[in-house]
Amino acid sequence: MSPADSHELPAAFVERLRDILPEPYFEGCIRAFAEVRPTAFRVNELKTDASSLLAELELDGFTPKPISSKAEAFEVPQTQRDRLTRAAACTEGRLYIQNPSSMIPPIALDPKDDEWILDLTAAPGGKTVQLAGMMGNRGQISAVESVRSRFFRLKRVLDQYGVENTRTFLKDGARVWHSCPEQFDRVLLDAPCTAEGRFELRDPRSYAYWSTKKISEMKRKQVRLIYSAIQSLKPGGVLVYSTCTFAPEENEFIIDGALRRFEGALRVEPLPPEALPDKASNSARGLLQWKGKTLHPDIDNCTRILPDGIMEGFFIARLRKLSSTAG
Repeated sequence: MSPADSHELPAAFVERLRDILPEPYFEGCIRAFAEVRPTAFRVNELKTDASSLLAELELDGFTPKPISSKAEAFEVPQTQRDRLTRAAACTEGRLYIQNPSSMIPPIALDPKDDEWILDLTAAPGGKTVQLAGMMGNRGQISAVESVRSRFFRLKRVLDQYGVENTRTFLKDGARVWHSCPEQFDRVLLDAPCTAEGRFELRDPRSYAYWSTKKISEMKRKQVRLIYSAIQSLKPGGVLVYSTCTFAPEENEFIIDGALRRFEGALRVEPLPPEALPDKASNSARGLLQWKGKTLHPDIDNCTRILPDGIMEGFFIARLRKLSSTAG
């Protein structure tokens, strides 16, 4: 597929994407929107290990292949997806179906098993499960969700996947800092967004809602959430901010605003090597200019994950809190 065949996507989105992604990234991204992605999944280490799970799946007739950048992640052809969702390994919580891009934010956060972690917009729960697995169900996670239906789905997922170190809260994430000022060792904010990185040409529902007005709406929510995340984080702690969208207003501008609001108290750190895709062509640095505005130089350390037919589009920033922001 060539860029000229991208007419099904909103024209304004395609025009913006061309400005965000330099060639040849733009052409590869447009092609990826048209490809049929394999179904990726992650081993739930709270219930099994990779060798046991692979043996079980192969016995059931699946053909899993490793995703090289994630030792605990695998893929099967899209044609096996429906059957995989009904397999005992899935229904009993030994594997979690998840795009490999979504596995990166918890790896970037790097939680320790003696820490208190805040997962600020936690539903449906895949990243919470991953955090609990990385911590061996030790330490403590507070998982927050503001939408009632999504909150109860989160609770079901955590129970299904054997998570024991997590308390759930039906609460507006933007207000968490009022009750927990500077208390958490690490905070994960996988923010609600316009989900541009998940567009699929064969599914118009994936992009029918898109508009620049929607971007502005999401940005307002994200500004409130990252403020709460920063104010909830201990000095010395780490915050990972992520979205599955391309829009600089929802990504670089959010980080730029935080750096300027809390000048001197935050620093953007490069992602650890284990959190980066294997191929350099799968990622790009954050933009330092957009629509005539020059952004904070630290944003060069942000990472934009580029779709490639397997990975969805994502944006990830890892921030270190250097000093208190209280008062």
